[in-house]
Amino acid sequence: MADAETNIDQLTVSTIRTLCMDAVQKANSGHPGAPMGLAPAAYILFKRFLKHNPKNPAWIDRDRFVLSGGHSSSLLYSLLYLSGYGLELADLKKFRQWGSKTPGHPERGDTPGVETTTGPLGQGIANAVGMAIAEQHLAARFNMEEKKIIDHHTYVMCGDGDLMEGVALESISLAGHLGLGKLICLYDDNSITIEGKTDIAFTEDVKAKFESQNWHVVTVEDGNDLEEIQKAIQAGKDAVARPTLIKIKTHIAYGSPNKQDSPGAHGAPLGVDEIKLVKKFYGVPEDKDFYVPEEVLENCRKALTFGKGFEQAWQDTFDAYKTEYPEHAARFVDAISGFLTDGWDSKIPQFNPEDGPVATRAASGQVLNAIADNLPALMGGSADLAPSNKTYLTGSTDFQKESREGRNIRFGVREHAMAAIMSGMYLHSGIRPYGGTFLVFADYMRPAIRVATLMKLPLVYVFTHDSVAVGEDGPTHQPVEHLASLRAIPGLNVVRPADANETALAWKQALVTLDSPTALILSRQKLPTLDVSQRDGEFQYGAYTVRNIMDPDMLLIATGSEVHICVEAAKTLEKDHNIKAAVVSMPSWELFEKAPVPYRERILPPDVTKRIAVEAGVSMGWEKYTGPEGKIIAIDKFGASAPGGTVLKEYGFSPENIVKNALALLK
Repeated sequence: MADAETNIDQLTVSTIRTLCMDAVQKANSGHPGAPMGLAPAAYILFKRFLKHNPKNPAWIDRDRFVLSGGHSSSLLYSLLYLSGYGLELADLKKFRQWGSKTPGHPERGDTPGVETTTGPLGQGIANAVGMAIAEQHLAARFNMEEKKIIDHHTYVMCGDGDLMEGVALESISLAGHLGLGKLICLYDDNSITIEGKTDIAFTEDVKAKFESQNWHVVTVEDGNDLEEIQKAIQAGKDAVARPTLIKIKTHIAYGSPNKQDSPGAHGAPLGVDEIKLVKKFYGVPEDKDFYVPEEVLENCRKALTFGKGFEQAWQDTFDAYKTEYPEHAARFVDAISGFLTDGWDSKIPQFNPEDGPVATRAASGQVLNAIADNLPALMGGSADLAPSNKTYLTGSTDFQKESREGRNIRFGVREHAMAAIMSGMYLHSGIRPYGGTFLVFADYMRPAIRVATLMKLPLVYVFTHDSVAVGEDGPTHQPVEHLASLRAIPGLNVVRPADANETALAWKQALVTLDSPTALILSRQKLPTLDVSQRDGEFQYGAYTVRNIMDPDMLLIATGSEVHICVEAAKTLEKDHNIKAAVVSMPSWELFEKAPVPYRERILPPDVTKRIAVEAGVSMGWEKYTGPEGKIIAIDKFGASAPGGTVLKEYGFSPENIVKNALALLK
C-alpha cells in the first residue's frame, strides 16, 4: 500500500479503537477489549469488501454483516457512524443509555445497519448460516445467467466464546455440509474469556475442527496486519465451494500497557488514566474524547458514494430483468416484500366430522402442503423428524449443494441451530421459514425462540407430540411444562388447536401475523373433528365457544386434545345431571388477551364463576381464567410410560373425571 493510504488506514483503525474505548468509559459499562483487537479486521471488511449502501440499509443485494459476539457492539456502532448509516457522534456518547440507538447489545430495529439482535453467544453464527441459505435459495430461484439479482456474501464476526457454544457447532456442521461458499466467518482468536485464558477450558484445534466440518480455513497470525487480513478475506471469497473461517490472532485491548491480553479488559471500562496511555500509544490526542479527525470521516464516508454506485448498478440490472422476465420479477418483489401471494390460502382443506378423527400433526401437514403450492416463499423443515412432524413439502426437493432451489431443509438433529437459522432466513428477506420438532425439544430451541420474539419475527415453530399422549416413550418425551414455558415468552403466540379445522385456522393466523412468531402445538394422536354448529366467537381472538349454552351453570375451558373430552363431559352433565355446561376452546391465550374486552366477557361471562380448565400440561397460569371458584385439571408432575390413552386416563383426562370434578364444584 502507498504510504498515504497506509497512514489513513492506521489512523482510521486507531479512531475506531478510541471511539470504542470512549463509549464504554462514558457509559461506565461495556466491553472494550474485543473491539480494540478486532478493529483492523472490521475496518478492512467494511472499507474494502462489504457491498452495502449506508443510505439504504435494506437494499436486498447488500452483503450481510453479523456481529455474533454482540458484547462488542461499540465496534459495530463506531463503524456504522463512520460509514454514514445515520448515527451521530452523540449516539455513541449515549452508548447503553435509555432510549438510545446504541444499546448494550445490537438490537434489530434500534439501529440502522444492525442486521440481527445478537448477544447470546453462538446464535449470530446460526443467523448468518440462515442468511447464507436464503441467499443461495433466492439466487437459484431468480437469477438468470446474464442477470443476477441476488449475488452477495454473508460475513459473521465471532470470538472464542461463540465457538464454545453448542448452537455454533450445530450451525457450522450444517453450513459445511451444505457448502455455503458465500459465508465467511472472521474469528477473533484472542485466547481470552471472562474467567481467564481460554486454555482453562478450550484447547481444541479450531483449524482442524473447521476443516473436518468441510470449511476452508485461512490463518492470519497478526491481527494488526491489514494486508494479510485483506488477502485472507479475498481467499475466503475465492473459495466458492465451501464456507470460510478466517482465524485472526488478535490481542484483547490492544495497546493497553496494563490490560492488553488480560481478562480484565473483557467486560469493564479501561479507566480514564489507562485510556490516556492507550491513546498515547496510538499517537492520537490523549485529552480528547470521541476524537474523529476529518480525514478519517472523509475516508469512511466514501462508503456513501460506493454504496450508491453498488445499488444503482443492481437497479440497472433489475430494470432490465423486469423487462425481460416480468413474471419472475413480480414473484421476486412478492418474496422480498413479504407479501402473501394471491390465493395463497385457496387450497386449504375443510375437514368434516364424518370423515373421522385426524391427528392435528397430520392435518398440519395437509394444510402446510396446500399453502406451499401457492406460497413459494414458504421454506423450512424439521430437526430430523419430518415424517413425524409432517413438515415435508411434497411438491419440492431438498435444499442441498446441488439443488439450491429446494424448499425442504434437512436440519439434522440440531434443534437450537434450526431455530436460529430460521431467524437468519427471515431476516435476509424473501423467505417465510418454518421448522418442526417434538414439543419436548422446544427446550433446545428456547434461546433462539426468545431472541426471535424479541425481534418480532413471524416464524412458525411446528411442535408435535404435544402431551403425555406420546405414551410409551415415557416422561423423557412427554412434555408437561413446555406450554407454560413457551407462554412465558413475551410476544410469542402459542396456539394449541383442538382439531383439524382449528389447525388450518392456526396456520392461516400464523402467516397473516407479521409482528410475532407462532408456536403450533399439535397432537400425535387422532382427534375428532368438532361439530361447530353451536359455535360462538372467532378463532382469531384466541378462544370461542364450541358448545354454546344459554345461561350456563358452568364453563369447561380447554385446549387441544382436551376440548373434545370436555364436549363429551358436557353432554353427560346435561343428560344425566341436568347441568348446563358451555365448552370453550381456547387455542391461544395470547390471542385471547389481545381480543376486545366485550368479546372476552362474552366468551367467559363474569357471572359464570364455576369454571373448570382442562389441559394436559402444568396448571400454572390457568387460575386467571378459572378464578377463585374454579378448578384446574392438569398435570403438575412428570408423565409415565404406557399407551397414550392409558396415560391420559390415569392422569384424569376422561369425560368421567371431568364430570366428577364438575359435580363436586357445583355442590
